Amino acid sequence: MGMVSLPIWFVVIVAILAAIGLTDRLLMPGVRWFFRRRANRAIELLNSKLSLKIQPFKLTKRAALIDALMFDAEVIKAVEDEAEESNTPRQVVLDRARDYANEVVPAFSHYTYFRFGTRAARALSQMLYRVRLGNSNDQALADIDPNSTVVFVMNHRSNMDYVLVTYMAATSSALSYAVGEWARVWALQSLIRAMGAYFVRRFSTGNALYRKVLARYVHMATMAGVTQAVFPEGGLSQDGKLRPPKFGLLSYMVGGFDPEGPRDVVFVPVGLNYDRVLEDRVLTAAAGAKEGEKPKFRFNPGVLLGFIGRSIYQAFRGAWFRNGYACVSFGKPVSMRDYLETNQFDFRHMDTETKHKEMEKLGSKLMDEVGRAVPALPASLVASVLLKNETVPQSLFQVKIAVFNLVNALQEAGVYVHIPRDDHDYLVDVGLRMLTLRHLVLKAGDTFRVNPKERDLVIYYANAIEHQMVRIGEKAVVDTPAKSRNK
Repeated sequence: MGMVSLPIWFVVIVAILAAIGLTDRLLMPGVRWFFRRRANRAIELLNSKLSLKIQPFKLTKRAALIDALMFDAEVIKAVEDEAEESNTPRQVVLDRARDYANEVVPAFSHYTYFRFGTRAARALSQMLYRVRLGNSNDQALADIDPNSTVVFVMNHRSNMDYVLVTYMAATSSALSYAVGEWARVWALQSLIRAMGAYFVRRFSTGNALYRKVLARYVHMATMAGVTQAVFPEGGLSQDGKLRPPKFGLLSYMVGGFDPEGPRDVVFVPVGLNYDRVLEDRVLTAAAGAKEGEKPKFRFNPGVLLGFIGRSIYQAFRGAWFRNGYACVSFGKPVSMRDYLETNQFDFRHMDTETKHKEMEKLGSKLMDEVGRAVPALPASLVASVLLKNETVPQSLFQVKIAVFNLVNALQEAGVYVHIPRDDHDYLVDVGLRMLTLRHLVLKAGDTFRVNPKERDLVIYYANAIEHQMVRIGEKAVVDTPAKSRNK
């Protein structure tokens, strides 16, 4: 038998490949089992502490969720309809649908959410604000059937809403948000997906295939019991007032709801308010956009760096205050089963026009409950009082009397009013400090008046509780910021 000689480099390559093969076949299964076991134990421990447990759907691998979405009967039909209408090869349309699915479906990581996300949210929230919980409504939340899908419905005042609510709900559940296209930037979008959020194109009304893919994902997540958080207004309030609700995500969640099915959908209203909204000047500037025109939000790095620099300088001088109070308040839960039973109808058996009208009624009811939950904070209370007679300087005593009367009226109407340290005098001091430090209100001796140059912002903060003022028979302001600026 003759000898066969092989080059040393070839032997080395074969040995490396053999080692890789043995590792993959013998060692890696054990390693994967070990880490999977640890992950499952961590999830079980988390679920034992959370009032709203993490559902298996949320923990399913992203590739499996995308495949499930692509094999959904309604998505397949939408693909075939699109291919026929546009005279495009079915495979091309199918690939487009898969791109949409890749865009929408999150990649939730419990480690990222609870080890990084909630801790970062807590640190950032407490660094910027004095965070407070308004009406906790603990008993109503405890009475929710644990098998129900819980959807937190919130007003949208700031991009800090995501951070604040993630922090406040960290002991209850892992929330899944609908996030706009603004967050689809490199690195950030991967982090947001790992936090369980899904991306939504805000201006895609003409793309039926995209809307169907999004609708089916939201419906699948809702029926699987995934706890979600939505902003029915669809965007940030530019004038401080509550905006009319949009019905896209709402219809996706409950459009095919079966009242006799195994899982109820319970909407929990959440009201948010801030003594200072970080984007307030950007928002009020965008409020001047013409009707039908897309608002332009301009990011100025110089403004951001200037804000950070001033804050650091003030901190060193001992003159830096956090941006006042941020408050989260919970309202009365709305059960879909109870709602449909009370109104005696079923979304599944309606024509499109009737269904749209009933969805509008549901959306209006939910926004009304959200409005009731919005807390009144010092800056909004003081701004409302000063705007009532803005041309006449008011003494500190006059401001306090007016604020005290307003607080009493709001509390009698069932509105949560945050009174720092349970001290009404301190409430007024905090409100005036927030407004005078930013020169929104001018102080001359012992009198205060609205700065005419900053009237838009004062109106913006008063508008945060305008709907609450209407409940007690008063009106916070006459003009919106845009109208004020155009005068």
